[in-house]
Amino acid sequence: MANETRQRSIATGAANTLLQRYQAVRDQTMQLVAPLSEEDACVQSMPAASPAKWHLAHTTWFFEQFLLGRDGEYAPYAAGWDYLFNSYYQSVGPMHARPQRGMLTRPSLDAVRAYRAEIDARMMALIARDDDADTVARITLGLHHEQQHQELILTDIKHLLSLNPLEPSYRELGLNAVGSAPALHFVEGDNGVTAIGHEGEGFAFDCETPRHQTMLHPHALANRLVTNAEFRAFIEDGGYREPTLWLSDGWDTVSSQGWQHPLYWSDDLESEFTLAGRRTIDPHAPVVHVSYFEADAFARWAGARLPSEAEWEHAASGQPVSGNLLDSGRLHPRAASDGEGLLQLWGDVWEWTASPYVSYPGYQPLPGALGEYNGKFMCGQFVLRGGSVATPADHIRASYRNFFGPADRWQFTGIRLARDL
Repeated sequence: MANETRQRSIATGAANTLLQRYQAVRDQTMQLVAPLSEEDACVQSMPAASPAKWHLAHTTWFFEQFLLGRDGEYAPYAAGWDYLFNSYYQSVGPMHARPQRGMLTRPSLDAVRAYRAEIDARMMALIARDDDADTVARITLGLHHEQQHQELILTDIKHLLSLNPLEPSYRELGLNAVGSAPALHFVEGDNGVTAIGHEGEGFAFDCETPRHQTMLHPHALANRLVTNAEFRAFIEDGGYREPTLWLSDGWDTVSSQGWQHPLYWSDDLESEFTLAGRRTIDPHAPVVHVSYFEADAFARWAGARLPSEAEWEHAASGQPVSGNLLDSGRLHPRAASDGEGLLQLWGDVWEWTASPYVSYPGYQPLPGALGEYNGKFMCGQFVLRGGSVATPADHIRASYRNFFGPADRWQFTGIRLARDL
């Protein structure tokens, strides 16, 4: 009897912890959209972005589809919403065209809020009564999925507001410069056989597994991120006009798109658009909103290269997750503080690596429709590491693999240099 009571107590404690995390993540999403008007939340600025209202509904649909709707007797909240708010799960059913998400004036933002509230109530009841391993795993996946969309909400609304001639702010932020960045130097890394990838306790996406051995060749990583001043020197030296610095696809993109500087910079290189509106560029802060093509060209100009994801992960393993992440509330990169070793590993900007986003040896996607979450995108994308100012601190880890196309730059992406030794 005592053992049964203890087991029930443990199960209750685990359910309460999961419930608290569920509420915290869902509340955080609503806090992020709180500064937005209904018009802000409906508009889509480009095909790669989504309206904030759609993010609110899609993350809710995820729980309805993959938790509440697991049995065939479940009655969906609203007919047709599975079509509107499915993203790319082909095995689940058809979906509304991604470039037309901004045309969904109905359902209204209030209707989507009511949808979230009702699904939250149903999910809380599920958490209280069902603690089997599959349920817990799916809920945990859904929460990390929502945290990814929290970051997308911020990057997508930043792009949207930047297109308004008035350049309005998302909200007021403390963006005063915090001092000079330390001098850039290179820190020698380990070499030889090492293991990367997730193993052990704690959540990880399937693309972070399995843990496996890889070879590190003699190399060094820059002690900090590349700054705005350093990237400006690249521009002023003709970096965007010299084809020999660029990959072929990169030069085609620069030429066709007319790129002359990072996204959101003014043509005179003096100011940049931020979530607090247009601000003077801090020369010591990390450059942000650059594509893989720009990062690679800058590295070549600087006589360096981009790190491999294995070099980055090995260096970050064992380092506590602490930095300018979403939890800081700053929502913009800031200059590195003085310190020893590798600085700014966490937060500020996602760091482009030279590694293509491909599967690890022995990779197995999740079974069923959830297997479409990561594996289907392992083509034509590059890995980023370390999180950004829009990444929740409890969402990032050393093995985390973000990925975007080489021309993408509306995300908070930046540069750390590497060298061969």
